[in-house]
Amino acid sequence: MNRVVWFWVAVVAGIFLLALGYCVPIHIRAIDASVLSEAGLGTKSLGASAADLLSGRNIGAAGILHSVLQAEKLPGRDAISEGLARFEKQSRLQAWGAPPPRWADLAGGSHAAETNSFTDFVVRKEHRDQILDLLSKSKSPGVLELLRCRELTNTVIFPPSWTSSGQAFDAAISVCGLLMLESQLSPAFSNSVVSLANAAYLGANAHPLEQALLDLMSFGQRLNWGQLTAFVRDVQQPETLRLLAAMTRKTEGDLPALYAAAYLSKNPEGLTRYLMTFSKSGFQDVREAMRLNAGGLRLLLDRNQRLHRSPLDTWVSSHKPFHHLSRLAWQKPAAALALKWFLYLAAGYFFALAAHCFLRGRASRRFELFPPRDDRYGISEEARRPLDLPPVRGFHVARELLFALGFLLFVLLLSEPFLAQDSQKVDFPFRLRLPMVAGAAAAAPGIKATTSSFMNQLSLLTLLLFFVLQALIYTACMFKLAEIRRQKVGPRMKIKLLDNEDHLFDAGLYLGFVGTIISLILVSLGVIKPSLMAAYSSTSFGIIFVSFFKIFNLRPLKRRLILEAEAVSPEAAMPEPARSQPIS
Repeated sequence: MNRVVWFWVAVVAGIFLLALGYCVPIHIRAIDASVLSEAGLGTKSLGASAADLLSGRNIGAAGILHSVLQAEKLPGRDAISEGLARFEKQSRLQAWGAPPPRWADLAGGSHAAETNSFTDFVVRKEHRDQILDLLSKSKSPGVLELLRCRELTNTVIFPPSWTSSGQAFDAAISVCGLLMLESQLSPAFSNSVVSLANAAYLGANAHPLEQALLDLMSFGQRLNWGQLTAFVRDVQQPETLRLLAAMTRKTEGDLPALYAAAYLSKNPEGLTRYLMTFSKSGFQDVREAMRLNAGGLRLLLDRNQRLHRSPLDTWVSSHKPFHHLSRLAWQKPAAALALKWFLYLAAGYFFALAAHCFLRGRASRRFELFPPRDDRYGISEEARRPLDLPPVRGFHVARELLFALGFLLFVLLLSEPFLAQDSQKVDFPFRLRLPMVAGAAAAAPGIKATTSSFMNQLSLLTLLLFFVLQALIYTACMFKLAEIRRQKVGPRMKIKLLDNEDHLFDAGLYLGFVGTIISLILVSLGVIKPSLMAAYSSTSFGIIFVSFFKIFNLRPLKRRLILEAEAVSPEAAMPEPARSQPIS
């Protein structure tokens, strides 16, 4: 009766702990939507950011954010529509996208209404000449340093400014110079441009400078002045701008979402890193995260993990006790992951305890010589004892812990999202077409192509899985070896018990062969990508672990037991005729 009670207590406790562990919203290679929702509480939404832009009369940037609000059906889109409608009749505000800068009239800005592209405005000869004259009169050392680069002769992307095709280089310098003149670039980006300009003027490679100028022209071709200034204000490094420009050229339709994500997060570097790491699913994850306000989007970019949304997200975030689990996963992810694994481990331990109670109950009934109430043969109570060895204290706890470790591995393999996904990391090719350049400006040296790694993540995960499984079997064999060694029986009986466990001691080989066969079958069916290293590693690990166990653990114990058995009864090993003859 006690075993039955303990069996059901262990089963219920295991199920409860397993369910509680599954409700902890933390993962190894993903971040849960409920965690992003918790991080986004009280932070600025995309609609609020668009409203702030409208209050500053930057209708260009507000219009891009409004298009995202409409596409994603986010709250606040109707208020932004009404706000944009109030500025429809202001032609200059519509053309510039924001109040015209102070130099606008001096640089021909009265004609800016003819185009909504800032680069197209700068490219025109009458505007470009006035802008260059305006920049030459500036007192900013950075602007003057940039203007000196018009004297370069070793350009890579653009023709030199003094040649007949030098209008493109002049336009690029004009775009960057105007942004610097109005202090619209971040201090770090401005310092980088000035350093590159100084190095190029002193004879260094001009390609990094030209790359930064070309990226600014690329965005200026797609954006007006107000949109461009709001976008580049948070960019800290020229490399970030290059990657953003490459993403924009690759997916033109995603420019509003890219723009809105960069503006809302105030972290363009994190955005480019995320989209480079997850090139296939990154844009969709970013769109989902923008629904959860700036805090949720920033957390997604900081963690640099894929977004995971499960049916439990809404339920967990709506119930107060589980609401604290989401907060823990947000503020202390390592502690939340440790808690989740501990709950899984404890659930496995209770399931193993239930199995122990069940099997011990069956064993005590199975090995009885006679039924307990059958007294017709006059068999004593001692003779009716179970035909089994008494258990060694403490070893069933070790076996249950070992089972719990295997259960933890099994649950992680089944429940962890994206655990076996291949890497999505890519680099983007560089190609840009401008109206003033005949053809395409291709990538110059310095842009590296994508290289494939020797082993992908799926192969590494398979190797790790086979290694851990073989290590668990090896540990189980060591437990059985220690249990037999501590049995209160003679050495000959221990030798027989060791021989009886041969199949357990060879389990690593069996598992290795099965793992290799299953891997090759999955490869032939096209379920997984071909990886002979991952397939044959199962057998290799099995051979290594079993050989090590039998040579360094089993063999020394058997040798010692044989010597002990011979020391107790040396005549038992002598042939029968030799024992019968007297010694003369």
